[in-house]
Amino acid sequence: MSDPAPLRPSGRPLDVASASGSASDTAPGTGSAPGLVPRPRHGSTTLRPHDLDPGLFDAVARARGGTDGVAALRRGQLSKRMLLVVAVRRALPPEAGFKEPYRRLSEMNHEDPDRWRRTMLHPYLDEGLACALAESAQGGRPDLGWFGELVRGGPAALSGPHVLSTERDGVVLSVRLDDRGPFRTVHGHTPADPQTGDEVRHWQRLLDDAWRVLVRRHPWHARAIAACLTTLVPLHLPPGGLISSAARRAYGAVALSPPGDPVLLALTLVHEFLHIQLGALLDMVDLYGPPSQARYHAPWRPDPRPLDALLQGTYAHLGVCDFWHTERAAAPPDPRAEQEHTTWYGHTRRAVDTLLGSGELLPPGRRFTEEMRRALARSREFPGNLGHLPTV
Repeated sequence: MSDPAPLRPSGRPLDVASASGSASDTAPGTGSAPGLVPRPRHGSTTLRPHDLDPGLFDAVARARGGTDGVAALRRGQLSKRMLLVVAVRRALPPEAGFKEPYRRLSEMNHEDPDRWRRTMLHPYLDEGLACALAESAQGGRPDLGWFGELVRGGPAALSGPHVLSTERDGVVLSVRLDDRGPFRTVHGHTPADPQTGDEVRHWQRLLDDAWRVLVRRHPWHARAIAACLTTLVPLHLPPGGLISSAARRAYGAVALSPPGDPVLLALTLVHEFLHIQLGALLDMVDLYGPPSQARYHAPWRPDPRPLDALLQGTYAHLGVCDFWHTERAAAPPDPRAEQEHTTWYGHTRRAVDTLLGSGELLPPGRRFTEEMRRALARSREFPGNLGHLPTV
């Protein structure tokens, strides 16, 4: 499908000057919040919506957005978080204790932009600021001590000291093992207790083995995951086995219980990465209309789902189908691959058809879903063109 116009959010451009508050909140002579909102070009006083190249949009829909897709969606996340910080600054009185860390964050943007980006992209900054805004709107006084800790000490101050790093064939993944920070319950499961040294080493071994699978057999996913993922959150292992979660307001974080199988950990990272990507895309482009009361069958669940949940599940399971499609070409092939691919192809194709027949998708959402269908159609063919993937 061709479309020469860039895909972009609907609505008017965001007025930076009005979003940033009174003159007392701005740097002298700038007319905008100091260091938090991009400087307007050519005298403009607005922050324009992000354009998303149609070809890149289609690639993201096919789970092939790669590092370019991650970079585009991450820029959207940075803009969203800048506006959230400004909104909290406006909503709180001077004595709330937000002014000083706000000032430090603004200075950091000029003095150490890399550290500023790491701080702004901490997964739970989004959730924390959204909770503060909601509490303030109800007349409360939110405790924002965590925000000051993040600005002063960086991600380690909130998430703990454990960093897992692994490398294979020059592709590096480095993530923080967040075993103590606030807002981890946004994932909907019980976080594990602070990890012991032995447990951290166990996570490192698991990640090493899974990363070898991803880089050697799924390099397109590995490179994108390395560019996006910053945080793993250990969860208590439930009686039923492995669980995992990505949350809409936790960009870059995956919560999961420790799996015993490196292939399943690799699959989990692909599955949850696609949830993260779709959440970030939905912050930039409307794919469906306002919520409705309609519910739809999801082949992998017993309960009917609203359209937004069905779209999320379908896109993540496109990654599952793609993963097992590729695993069929491994040497020797994973004995689970053929059956898993057949199962997930059927589930995902039926869900795509349900989405396209729902009547709730907007034109970008229909385009996105049609691209998913094209990607699924290609996975029907045995991946012989990949050759035999190496044993890992």
